Amino acid sequence: MMSKNDLNQPFDDQVLFAALAQHFQQYPERHPNIVWQDVLSQLQTQPEKINSLHWMEETGGEPDLIQFEPNQYFFVDCAEESPKGRRSLCYDAEALAARKQNPPQDSAVRLAQQNGTALLTEQQYRILQQLGNFDQKTSSWVQTPASIRALGGALFCDRRYGQVFTYHNGAESYYAARGFRVALKL
Repeated sequence: MMSKNDLNQPFDDQVLFAALAQHFQQYPERHPNIVWQDVLSQLQTQPEKINSLHWMEETGGEPDLIQFEPNQYFFVDCAEESPKGRRSLCYDAEALAARKQNPPQDSAVRLAQQNGTALLTEQQYRILQQLGNFDQKTSSWVQTPASIRALGGALFCDRRYGQVFTYHNGAESYYAARGFRVALKL
């Protein structure tokens, strides 16, 4: 889960902007009535969001713009499957600390927060699924209510048999096919 920042190599913003523009232009149904140049102008004034988008892109998220609520747009991981660079992780730091044998490298919640993003909520995940067929072979951790987390559980979602499902698992569990998707408000 190393990034270019870990190697102290600078990111190339122009390469990122080109990738984001390509995602944007390839799927106009995800963000009707939005002009890429307006999005780019907003991004160029927010370096912390550019850094988050670099991380999303380099870990395989293929971020694109999604509208979750009126006048609220988010860059969201729109890769067909859960991002490859963010799999095999338990849910949060508490779960990681509780994992005594064979702990994963990190946790989904910590990595998302460290990179200025947040795991999708179940509702956001379901909205994303209305725009395509995601996680047909993988699954993604989603934000878990405190009442479930207090009992040691965590939620994840996927699409199987043409339906979107929400499941539960122990927060300390991790699987090669389970990752996480994030959102970053524009």
